[in-house]
Amino acid sequence: MELPSNHEVTRLLKAWSEGDEHALEKLTPLVYRQLHQIAQRYMGGERSGHTLQTTALVNEAYLRLVDCGQVNWQDRAHFFAISANLMRRILIDFARSRAYLKRGGDVPHIPLEEAPLVCEDADVNLIALDDALNALAAIDERKSKVVELKFFAGLSVEETAEVLRVSSDTVIRDWRLAKLWLLRELSRGRASHEA
Repeated sequence: MELPSNHEVTRLLKAWSEGDEHALEKLTPLVYRQLHQIAQRYMGGERSGHTLQTTALVNEAYLRLVDCGQVNWQDRAHFFAISANLMRRILIDFARSRAYLKRGGDVPHIPLEEAPLVCEDADVNLIALDDALNALAAIDERKSKVVELKFFAGLSVEETAEVLRVSSDTVIRDWRLAKLWLLRELSRGRASHEA
């Protein structure tokens, strides 16, 4: 299957922004595969048997995109950046709610011998990554956005530069520094968690 042109996707996004529901119908099959790839990147770090599956993540993000009202879509890269952010939010909300429930949240008490063994590592790692990205955003929002756009949305250096309205060299430099910063933060968090 041939990938749609950036121009075609952008044209349909703009038409959808202007209220053309037929444009949304034409747009959906054109962007679905890339939305699924973004979801797979996010879900790649999750444990097998995760109760939220890739297709469910795509569908939830899609519903939120459709329900978010009139967005002035700039282009294809802007659409996928927003989509990646939505998927991140959905997964973080899901992980936090699972962590809440695992700590006793809103569930009846079950004796330990009756409770199934559950691996929490993936949820904890996702929450730690989100916390680290939020901390990075507080210091340097652009670097945090570069990580989100390149790593999670799968945008190229050029597309990321276009969305952020900076040069490709700036994206490359921000990407390098952000990765180092995140590795340091996640290592610190892991060390304090193990202590």
